[in-house]
Amino acid sequence: MFTLPGFDLHAFVAATLAEDLGGGLPGGGHDVTSESVIPADARFSGVMDSRDAIVVCGLPIAAAFFRALDPAMRIEVLVEEGAEVPAGSDLMRLEGNARAMLTAERSALNTVQHLSGVATMTRGYVEAMRGNATLLDTRKTIPGLRHLEKYATRTGGAQNHRMGLWDAAMIKDNHVLVAGGVAEAVRRASGAGVAEIICEVDRIDQIAPALDAGATRLLLDNMDVATLKAAVSLVAGRVPTEASGGVRLDTIGAIAASGVTYVSVGRLTQSAPAADIGLDFTPL
Repeated sequence: MFTLPGFDLHAFVAATLAEDLGGGLPGGGHDVTSESVIPADARFSGVMDSRDAIVVCGLPIAAAFFRALDPAMRIEVLVEEGAEVPAGSDLMRLEGNARAMLTAERSALNTVQHLSGVATMTRGYVEAMRGNATLLDTRKTIPGLRHLEKYATRTGGAQNHRMGLWDAAMIKDNHVLVAGGVAEAVRRASGAGVAEIICEVDRIDQIAPALDAGATRLLLDNMDVATLKAAVSLVAGRVPTEASGGVRLDTIGAIAASGVTYVSVGRLTQSAPAADIGLDFTPL
């Protein structure tokens, strides 16, 4: 059984299928095409395959869609999560009720295509870093999909940044503006008993005040490589450092080599293209 902390697989599958079936809408709640064309007792075998070279992610979730509609469906997952496979690779074999397969097909494929796209892009960024620093994702996720998208970035080789607004303080420019300065903003978070305080700085002269006030990590925002190196030297290992802002595949290698602890990239979840994955059926 696929599990993620904070993620309800059963509820996700049910809500996604209901969206596709028009649950609760006038005339909704069923697959009109399959019910009118496919006999109720018809059976299919199917093969899910990738038309792209990908990092595989989401197959256990896809299986849950099919089993929700046909608990007796035979499903064979052929590759492990996180495996790199070439184009043309078979990912999953299925055998069961034809209507159930057709009804679940798009929800299952959408999930695997999206998560594999995120994992594949993430792996590319990790490889471009050449072993320097650690890649982080961000909160730039599709609403409702954060747990799955952050699972996909982990599958691709990144680590997760904070999951939400609750598990760490992140002081950014608007917080600093209201508080009246970096030091005061950090002091307020520290005084409130927050254990992890990430403070964004976009100038070298903000580093000492942030550290003196109790920041536990510095987010070095939109700094060029020379400035990142100077910032890392000034921090001198007292807290972890994170490079962020406008990081691209062609720039992340130099950024990661600047000496920072982490590099965060919003486009991993914000801009990853879906993988090209299909599902072909054969009547039995």
